[in-house]
Amino acid sequence: MAEVGAGRTGIALTDRQRIAWLRLIRSDNVGPATFRDLINHFGSAERALDMLPELSKRGGSARPIRIASVSEAERELDLAHRFGARFLGIGEPGYPSALRQIEAAPPLLAVKGNLEVASQSAVGIVGSRNASISGAKFAAMIARDVGRAGYSIVSGLARGIDAAAHTASLDTGTIAALAGGIDQPYPPENLRLFDEICDRGLAVSEMPFGWEARARDFPRRNRLIAGIALGTVVVEAAARSGSLITARLAADFGRLVFAVPGSPLDPRCQGTNGLLKDGATVTTSAADVIDALAPVSALEVRRQSEVEEPVLDGEDRVPSPPEESDRTRIVDALGPTPVEVDDIIRHTGIGAASVYLVLLELDIAGRLHRHPGGLVSLAMGD
Repeated sequence: MAEVGAGRTGIALTDRQRIAWLRLIRSDNVGPATFRDLINHFGSAERALDMLPELSKRGGSARPIRIASVSEAERELDLAHRFGARFLGIGEPGYPSALRQIEAAPPLLAVKGNLEVASQSAVGIVGSRNASISGAKFAAMIARDVGRAGYSIVSGLARGIDAAAHTASLDTGTIAALAGGIDQPYPPENLRLFDEICDRGLAVSEMPFGWEARARDFPRRNRLIAGIALGTVVVEAAARSGSLITARLAADFGRLVFAVPGSPLDPRCQGTNGLLKDGATVTTSAADVIDALAPVSALEVRRQSEVEEPVLDGEDRVPSPPEESDRTRIVDALGPTPVEVDDIIRHTGIGAASVYLVLLELDIAGRLHRHPGGLVSLAMGD
């Protein structure tokens, strides 16, 4: 039986903190990893917002940084409220526990529906939009049986396998991860299913309210699926498929990957058969998933990526800027090849706090690229 209740712990943000968090994540050059580093350095989103112009200037930006205003954040919060949604912080009750663990987890999620669904451990089910009848039936069977074992089912609201998995798990708990804003579900033919999910399950998105999904947004949606799920089942995926991106991300997160074998003559099965060659768990029944996940879901979920905003009681958390000579040495040590931050520290002999602060300056100035595994590189042209 899946663990229940893991997503209900945490500390609620105040209204003022929620506005500041939303402003920070909506400002230029602030992604989830940068958000986390800013909070860690400055102690609160409000102080981080105050520091953004100076950080951008010290990092070498040629133009002022755009910072989301209070009115913009309040408007987005109001639109979400009128839509029946809310923004949930990473340290708050209801934030999916497994998602907290991944590197650079979204600091804020827009959510609509029943948050109790997120308190259950989840299994991802993804696959071809152009699913075969047998593929859709198998996905539905897996979703129903795994759901009855106590897991929520998370998928991406797409046609085919995703829709079959969502529909089959409405009674036991289903989560739709969206590529656009939570008010912009896609595709249009699944709008009725989306409404049912919001009534009986949960919809989540990290994108701004009103954002229409573009092709480049779907990998972020896939990342949500892989992060929320303890294991991901791939049913029918072509050799080049978004489902394979989800499977790769799941593996990167240390999660289990399951694949349903298919005919070598069916192009829709080339991707899944390839996953099996790479070591994915052969899946021919829900028992394969449930048995493999039993020891995983019994473990207490750690929160290594959780972002909290402690009360500072007036303590000055603003670090002193590094010496210009140290900044130059750090920038000179960087190049287009991704490197570990620890290697920069060892190579330059400069203290970790100064290295991280300079990297943050470069990041805010748009001169730093972040890569999986915490690697960083200098943006081309610098």
